[in-house]
Amino acid sequence: MTKQQKGCVAEVALLIYPECQLAAIYGLTDLFGIVSQWIGEEPKPWIRVTHWEIPDGEGEPQDAPHCVWDSHPGEEHRLDYVILPPSVAMPEKMRPMPEAADWLKAQHGAGTRVCSVCAGAFVLAESGLIDGRRVTTHWAFAEQLSARFPRIDVAEEHMVLDDGDIITAGGILAWTDLGLTLVDRLMGPSAMLATARFLLIDPPRQLQRPFSQFLPKFDHGDEPILRVQRHIHARMAEPHSLEELAGIAGLGTRTFLRRFSKSTGLKPTEYVQNARVAKAREILELTGRTVEQITWEVGYTDPAAFRKVFQKLTGLTPNTYRQRFGVGQNRTDLS
Repeated sequence: MTKQQKGCVAEVALLIYPECQLAAIYGLTDLFGIVSQWIGEEPKPWIRVTHWEIPDGEGEPQDAPHCVWDSHPGEEHRLDYVILPPSVAMPEKMRPMPEAADWLKAQHGAGTRVCSVCAGAFVLAESGLIDGRRVTTHWAFAEQLSARFPRIDVAEEHMVLDDGDIITAGGILAWTDLGLTLVDRLMGPSAMLATARFLLIDPPRQLQRPFSQFLPKFDHGDEPILRVQRHIHARMAEPHSLEELAGIAGLGTRTFLRRFSKSTGLKPTEYVQNARVAKAREILELTGRTVEQITWEVGYTDPAAFRKVFQKLTGLTPNTYRQRFGVGQNRTDLS
């Protein structure tokens, strides 16, 4: 080991692919740089950060990624971690990257741990390394990831999933959660907490559920089911029995259940719960109404039952949700 290598705990490679989020590249570079400068006793341990780039030549065969920046140049590379940042392009517009996939497989085969953030999971999935694995991505992209790569088990409710040699993170800014997770791994929880305090960010978050939105599908083309969906949203506070909804669709109960689940991805009871909680979240964010008032407004008669459903779908109590996301003049829960 050379003098320069002493104290180096890992080399973390950040992959710059076409239309990736450069804010994550430079943000992670700064995060690991701050750890190296500010955390720990002298002589301070440090993390070597390298940037690897895929040449951007759309429609042409590309070379393998090559190193374009090194925080500690002059030493032979030994990649301990590779991180795939988010993409600023939507998943449907991300181009195939077979050279990156081959490079990732080669690095993983040599013992490198591979990480992705948000839509970076689509690049990782091309390599086949997460076939049969449980991974996370942005909640809004989970369905597309599952459809495009059906061998993957997508668990979008998680912010970070650490599977040892594969680590995936969810949201667009979840690179902070991933970065702190790696600091915890490499330098311990005290260094991770000190880094979070210095950067004024939260320690790694566990769930995406408080941030996810209910996005009902209206483009499925099944007119009777669409008629039922409109009825539910127009009469949110009214009770909705299975028989009533099947009657609105003009279908038998079993046929209605099958077609509703196929079209919306949810059972009718789940759909109603999601629609009501989405409305309750909006009220909590924008008003100071009590939980009891909101309970009745969105169609529940028992505040305890409403709280239970709300926490199941968001991961937070109504009171905690308002404290975190409320923007109205009165953010105090009076219940």
